[in-house]
Amino acid sequence: MPGPRAPGAGRAGYLDMRVGEFLDALAAARPDPGGGSAAALSVALAAALCAMTAELSARRLAHAPELAEDARGLLRRAAPLAQADADAYAGVLAAQRAPDEPAGRPREQRTSAALAQASAVPLEVAEIGDRVAALAVEVAARGNPSVRGDALTAARLAAAAAQAAAALVRINLAGTPDDPRPARASHLAARAARLAAQAATHAGDAVRARN
Repeated sequence: MPGPRAPGAGRAGYLDMRVGEFLDALAAARPDPGGGSAAALSVALAAALCAMTAELSARRLAHAPELAEDARGLLRRAAPLAQADADAYAGVLAAQRAPDEPAGRPREQRTSAALAQASAVPLEVAEIGDRVAALAVEVAARGNPSVRGDALTAARLAAAAAQAAAALVRINLAGTPDDPRPARASHLAARAARLAAQAATHAGDAVRARN
């Protein structure tokens, strides 16, 4: 397994990569990018879909421009998080691989601190996923019927990203039971899942109305 690298060292930033290049990096036999980066990319895709479906629903939704702008703002937040997650996890790897120093903190403490710091990114992914799902369900409910399937896809991607991110937060902070972030992430993920289910109901109602 390769040694730890400085954040972003020796590779293009993920935002500068072609899709195929990122997928090759994700499939490579190294620990970063990993699940957190994949979840971040998923929620960015969801936000982009949500912006598109809102833009195309302006004739049916009076506040469609506001929904689209909110979605684009969430996309701008989400887009850098694939790189940020990989960079944060590089800090965890560095802490795990650094030799113990009698005069310094034990490796276990350094690793725990690095994991606590790395949990900020997946928690943000969960927060964005919850918000994107809430926007998407509005479009799925009252937006352009032609893009209702895309709005449903946005809601489901957002919920899946939130659930994956919440799981990573719980794993990272398993050794710190007093940290409130796992409960916060789990709450956001559960709400995003409920919103995605609502979007599916609206999409199903639209299909039945056409038949």
